[in-house]
Amino acid sequence: MNTKKKTPPAEPVPGRPEDKRLSIGSTFAYGFQHVLTMYGGIIAPPLIIGAAAGMSSQDIGLLIAACLFVGGVATILQTIGIPFFGSQLPLVQGVSFAGVSTMVAIVNGGGGIQAVFGSVMVASLIGLVITPLFSKIIKFFPPVVTGTVITTIGLTLMPVAASWAMGGNSTAPNYGSVANIGLAAATMGIVLLLSKIGNAAISRLSILLAMVIGTIVALATGMADFSKVGQGPVVAFPTPFAFGAPTFEIASIVSMLIVILVTLTETSADIIAVGEIVGTKVDSKRIGNGLRADMLSSAVSPIFNSFTQSAFAQNVGLVAITGIKSRFVVSAGGLILVVLGVLPVLGRVVAAVPTPVLGGAGVVLFGTVAASGIRTLSKVEYHNNMNLIIVAASIGFGMIPIAAPKFYDQFPAWFSTIFHSGISSAALMAILLNVLFNHFKAGNSDNQSVFVAGTERVVSEADIACLAHGDRFENGKLIDAEGKEVPLKSTTSTTAVDH
Repeated sequence: MNTKKKTPPAEPVPGRPEDKRLSIGSTFAYGFQHVLTMYGGIIAPPLIIGAAAGMSSQDIGLLIAACLFVGGVATILQTIGIPFFGSQLPLVQGVSFAGVSTMVAIVNGGGGIQAVFGSVMVASLIGLVITPLFSKIIKFFPPVVTGTVITTIGLTLMPVAASWAMGGNSTAPNYGSVANIGLAAATMGIVLLLSKIGNAAISRLSILLAMVIGTIVALATGMADFSKVGQGPVVAFPTPFAFGAPTFEIASIVSMLIVILVTLTETSADIIAVGEIVGTKVDSKRIGNGLRADMLSSAVSPIFNSFTQSAFAQNVGLVAITGIKSRFVVSAGGLILVVLGVLPVLGRVVAAVPTPVLGGAGVVLFGTVAASGIRTLSKVEYHNNMNLIIVAASIGFGMIPIAAPKFYDQFPAWFSTIFHSGISSAALMAILLNVLFNHFKAGNSDNQSVFVAGTERVVSEADIACLAHGDRFENGKLIDAEGKEVPLKSTTSTTAVDH
């Protein structure tokens, strides 16, 4: 029956922007653009963790392939969705940066990569159990909170773009060279130029085309190296528990649980952010489905030698800048990631894209995220309330770990793990201040000094004095008590003008 086809939770809801379908060619072209945008971010954690564990380059290659594969599967789950799992929003999933420092600490503490996998599995299962608590906080995310968080996401990603533009590897001799930054600037210029061209297809593919053109420029100038593409296996399916069975240590699990709480906070913010950008309804049920997909993917990923999964904020910016809101585009990107995970040779081709090229595109992408947040903040009412101080304190607090990365180094590990993320810092501060000032209003004054924006309209006594009893203003016209229109005098002319 027709009614039965509409009832399953995983069925698309008619009329949602994210349910729009594009042609196969466009879907995979835009999907590939998502892969290029997040590729550097998804391979960085296994590189860092593998190096800390003293792995060989071949084993690190297996870690990278596993992370690509699991990230692709997690992306498909998040975008397509099944009952109770998946937000059905255009969100790309991948290894979360939030846990990198904790995982390195577990490895250096003697637990090895097996303890990392064990702690991720247990902490993610605990996270799966507590997701209902997080899905109920939607009422605490009004525009003053979501706008602040979205703006902070964009701002906290800018150091990543800057590092990419400088070359990505801070130990390399050419890190920060004029050539690297020049290549990034050229790529950024191409993005802006293509965005200005009237053709809608070219404008929407500006990021992908700019990366291709930037790579060609890099090849011509000797800044791109594809010599290693042919090295290594062509096909390599991720082997379950390739590095041995996971081990379970209480201390490692506790520290990883803190990471999971951070991941839940960041993913909640990303779900709300992409919902704002797409222009679709995001309620507690949808947030819960998205968080459960996050936690299920994270719990299963260690089986295939990967780590915690979360939504990638940089791809939220890609949705904003291209205007392509279809979740099926991101699903195609997830399928490409799966293929890259089982065909390492293709992954090596993508990995050969010079990091400065990614940086040039990243400046525009991440800046777009911040601009989207500012647009949301423009909808906030600032008169006679404390919203301005909520925004100011939250963004300022979120910028602390970005401006001073070592700010929390002397704090306990659990505290540093939570607040070292500017996104988590800003989100927690915005939520707490919103509750304090807008939900518990006891003690709030009518005029909160300098924190109240003076945006109210002011009418002088002289204006009021000329009004007669019964005068009213309707549809831009002043009407007297008898229903006749009163001529209005222009401030720049002495002639009576009817409006």
